[in-house]
Amino acid sequence: MSTLAIQNLHKSFMLNNQENKVLDGISLTLADNEFVSIVGMSGCGKSTLLSIAAGLEDFDAGDVTVDGVPIDGAGMDRGVVFQAYTLLPWLTALENIEFALKAAGKKGKECREIALEHLDLVNLSAFAGAYPTELSGGMKQRVAIARALSYRPKILLMDEPFGALDAMTRRQMQELLTQVWEAHRLTVMFVTHDVEEAVYLSDRIVVMGAGYIKETIDVPLQRPRFDGMSDLPEFLDIQRHVLGMIRHNAAAHA
Repeated sequence: MSTLAIQNLHKSFMLNNQENKVLDGISLTLADNEFVSIVGMSGCGKSTLLSIAAGLEDFDAGDVTVDGVPIDGAGMDRGVVFQAYTLLPWLTALENIEFALKAAGKKGKECREIALEHLDLVNLSAFAGAYPTELSGGMKQRVAIARALSYRPKILLMDEPFGALDAMTRRQMQELLTQVWEAHRLTVMFVTHDVEEAVYLSDRIVVMGAGYIKETIDVPLQRPRFDGMSDLPEFLDIQRHVLGMIRHNAAAHA
């Protein structure tokens, strides 16, 4: 059974007393353990689509289901990671993860053990007692990923999670994410403006136009992904094709 199914999704906002259609009949299915990136020009509806899948925004018409069950707001079956780190500043790295686990019903020793396990998963065991102000941007995002994974959601929804990081840290985070995903397979919807990042991470890339899906592109590159893969001709071919689609959509929209 497919994990996340979106059918004929419509969403509009009111702007200056006029209806502004943001999503216009979106249909998209993400299979179990599939990594799908959503790309497109700014304002095309990528983040709105992800927020609806997360249960953080309502929609006008359509269906959004997880394993055939309609979503009803946010749920523990979906973990969410945003570009902003969203860590609680008065809690340590370990306590931030424990906070999410307690919300999921975990208690006491089990809660602490799971939190420590997931800090180790993102290579931050040595910083369990550090507060967010004592962590770099990349470290904060690793804590956010560990927190989102700790209660074992079926789906991980990520909205530009590495967008605020420098190039070196961003690549390190991409490598970490692929390692974590390959070891603990789950369904991922990943929104990004970075086409190279999308090709490196994904099984499929969904290219959005202004509120609709323009094309879905398979990424038949071998796994595990490796450093230097972005120099391969087949990688560059996919990257050029996706970039071309986005530029064509932007020109048509303009």
